[in-house]
Amino acid sequence: MTGDDETSITISKQADVILAGRRAKPILAAFELDESTVEEVVLVIHELASNIVKHAGEGTITLVPTSSDDHRGLEIHAEDSGPGIGDVDRAITDGYSTAGSLGSGLGAVDRLMDEFEVVPRPDSHAGTHIVAKREFRTRARSQKPFPLTFGAATRPRTRGDPNGDAFVIKRWGDSALVGVIDGLGHGRDAHTAAAAAKRYVTSHFDQSLTAIFRGVERVCTRTRGVVMALARFDWSQETISYASVGNISHKVDAPVPFQFVTRRGVLGNDAPEPLIKENEWDPEYALALYSDGVRSLWKWDEFVHLVDEPSSTLAHRLLAELADENDDATVLVVTRGSR
Repeated sequence: MTGDDETSITISKQADVILAGRRAKPILAAFELDESTVEEVVLVIHELASNIVKHAGEGTITLVPTSSDDHRGLEIHAEDSGPGIGDVDRAITDGYSTAGSLGSGLGAVDRLMDEFEVVPRPDSHAGTHIVAKREFRTRARSQKPFPLTFGAATRPRTRGDPNGDAFVIKRWGDSALVGVIDGLGHGRDAHTAAAAAKRYVTSHFDQSLTAIFRGVERVCTRTRGVVMALARFDWSQETISYASVGNISHKVDAPVPFQFVTRRGVLGNDAPEPLIKENEWDPEYALALYSDGVRSLWKWDEFVHLVDEPSSTLAHRLLAELADENDDATVLVVTRGSR
């Protein structure tokens, strides 16, 4: 681990934890990130530095900027000579702590970063070396008006219960990412799984679809698992890229309707990687994504009188007319919206 741009901070007390976060901010400012992403990375640095103080007394945080053709990123190395981590999987489970703290530190690091690894120390059996990586895509400004609108409607199986479904809508530059997530089963455990997946997707929305699915697979390992479909629109190319694992359904309204590939599996339970398919996309097309709490035997023609309504109105009407009372249900719609 060498590099002229890397920054190392010795950590031995709480003031050093704050200092490590401050030393990161000029590095992150050079990436021109939004405020929430900067705060997420600083939170990770604080968590890793706090763990050094709590468990080892002293160590170092090293920040290493990285770059490739279309991404820049940051590696965070946390090293100490403390007792080490005996059970990594347990240590990154929210609520687990050996130091009497809230125990969400390494779990948060795992969720917020692209990669998280505890590296074996070849020189000693003692100590911990954690490497956490996050990449930041270069943000292009919008080149032309974005012609699509997005709407979603969701509800739990029983009113007042936690919803095991979730949806994602993110827009930036000439791009947008939308998706539907369904935690297995119903109730609080399904909600916990869907929420973990949604947090990861919304924190990494500008990563590749393959990377997002890998991350959700990782953060959902300690949940009952989810199924998920994501669609990315790139309006500079007028394309859609689609990826899905599990039984999230989709329906395309186009002159020649087409189907995307869905792979069987459950994210968090050794799921296969999705098969990503790219198609041209005309703004006059429409797309619906929906969980298995929505009946699949319907046609766009049945709702032709609503295609000029706002996407959110169309999503709520589809949910009202097609949702099954015995399951959580979610509909997400992409259309050109109201004329």
